[in-house]
Parts: sequence; structure tokens; C-alpha cells
Amino acid sequence: MAVSTSATAAAKAEMTDQAREAIASALRTLEAEASGVIALSAALQSDALGMAFAAAAELILRARGRLIITGLGKSGHIGRKIAATFASTGTPAFFVHAAEASHGDLGMITADDVILALSWSGEQPEMKNLITYAKRFKIGVIAMTSDAGSTLAQAADVALTLPKAREACPHNLAPTTSSLMMLALGDALSIALLEGRGFTSVDFSVLHPGGKLGAMLKYTRDLMHAGDAVPLKPVGTKMSDALVEMSSKGFGCVGIIDANGHVVGIVTDGDLRRHMRADLMTVAVDDVMTKNPKTISRDLLAGEALEMLNSAKITALLVTDARKPIGIVHLHDLLRAGVA
Repeated sequence: MAVSTSATAAAKAEMTDQAREAIASALRTLEAEASGVIALSAALQSDALGMAFAAAAELILRARGRLIITGLGKSGHIGRKIAATFASTGTPAFFVHAAEASHGDLGMITADDVILALSWSGEQPEMKNLITYAKRFKIGVIAMTSDAGSTLAQAADVALTLPKAREACPHNLAPTTSSLMMLALGDALSIALLEGRGFTSVDFSVLHPGGKLGAMLKYTRDLMHAGDAVPLKPVGTKMSDALVEMSSKGFGCVGIIDANGHVVGIVTDGDLRRHMRADLMTVAVDDVMTKNPKTISRDLLAGEALEMLNSAKITALLVTDARKPIGIVHLHDLLRAGVA
């Protein structure tokens, strides 16, 4: 049975209405969650939460052991992510489920550690044994909760009290805004500690050897071509010889060096196009080359090398040491390594 044109149009109109409703719902959710983060930012600027945040950072920074993050339900899921962020930014951390703690996992926590306990209400009964254990062995406890008068907040050495905020859920029940606020405060704390420890991009590379992050944190020396693979010619070379060098090495350029072996210029495909004339092959590279070209250090991170290539709109960079060429890195090398 054929469907009439009017019926098809009505179905499309109905789908369009559903799409509009879905988008409107998404915008309401984002607006509610954004208001929670804004409220959290404002609270951090107040003396109460601001001073507690600074005290929490100091407590973690002084700890001889690790940061133990614990929670239940959605707070537990957020806790796992926060623990991963801390661990990857220079603060040794791992997650212990609050319920499992009472069944042997308390043994993972030592007297040198600090506990960060997440609970929006601060009244989960599963936290009781963990708090008792912390008090017994004088383990520092930081509470992240919305109720300063809760059992958890009162038992903690430092209480990070989040401002009340309405959940994005229309019934104000499903943890949404509250979960995002916990995540945001955990991220803020981990970055404050990263900066407090002076954790550098080099330190970051040690902890992120895999994936795109790992590729971006490789050094230029790990990706560059060296030795005879580097296209080089001395000043005074005829363009015909320079073109042969450029073509044979396959980087689309040739570096020009002076009598001391210092890089003084580069001839690229772009230079050839700009100086195209009948006698181009007979003139010296000195008349065609781009003088004082951009170069990079062997100790530059691959991610920074990519940024230099993109900003200068070029495809290759000579690697130098004390102005002498020791290698060349091409955009394709970065692509193959997974940097871009």
C-alpha cells in the first residue's frame, strides 16, 4: 500500500518536533549543570570553601603516601575518574569502593595516606567503618559533600562543602548537576596540586607513553631524520645542484649552511615557485633561499613541533644544535607517529 505524500510530510514534521524537543531538553540540562559549576566557582571565591580547598590541597601535598578516593553510586563513578586524573598529573592516587572497604579493602589504606571521600548527602552508612578506620590510624580525611552538618563532614579533617544546586533531572532526583560539580572540584584540586608540585610536560610524558598524548609527548629527537638523510648544501651552490639534493632526499626543501656549518637559509618548494625564471637553475642558492629559517631543538616536544609547523604553514623543520643542523622533521613523521 502506497503512502501518500501528505502522510510522509506529516511524519517528517512529527520527527522534526521530536528533534526540537530533544534539543530543548539538552539545552535545559546544560543550563542546569552550568549553573551548578557557576555556583561552585562563586563558592570557591568565598572564605569558607576557598580556605577549605587550600587546606585540602596542603593536606594532600604533605602526605607521604597516596591519595585514596572513595565513594558510592554516582559519587563512586566520579571518584574513579578523579583518581585517574590525580594519578596522571603527579599525585599518586587510586579508588577504593566504600562498601568493599569493610570487606578487606581497608588493608589498601596506610597511615601515610590521605582519604578523599565523596558523598553528596554525607550520610551513607557504608562510610562509617572507613571513617572509624581513618580515626584509629590518624589518617587525614577530606570530605566532598553538600551538607556541612553531615556525619561525613563533621568527621573529616577538611570539609569541601559544595553549594546546593538543582539536578538537571526534571524530578530533581538523578545525580547530574551534583555529579558534574564533584567532578569539576576534583579536577580543580588535581590541577592545583599539579601546579603546586611543579609538574611539567616532561613529567607528564613519563606517565602517558601511549596513544595520541604519548605521541605528542615524544621528543623531536625521537622522530627526526639524521645523518645523510638531512638535505644540506653550502652557500654558493648552484640551484641545479640544490634541486637534485632536494629531490633525492624527499623533504621538499634543502638547508643551506655557511663555512662554519651553521644554518643560514633554506630553499623550499615555495621558494622555487616564487623565483621561477628562465635562469633559475644557474643562479646561486644565496639568491633564492629564505634566510634565517625557523629551526627547532632536538629536545622540543613533538606536540610543540606540530604547533610550529601549523602556525608557520610549513611542512618541515631543520633540527639544530648550536645553529648546526643535526636532523630534519617532516609533518608526515608527526602524522605517522600519531601526533596529529
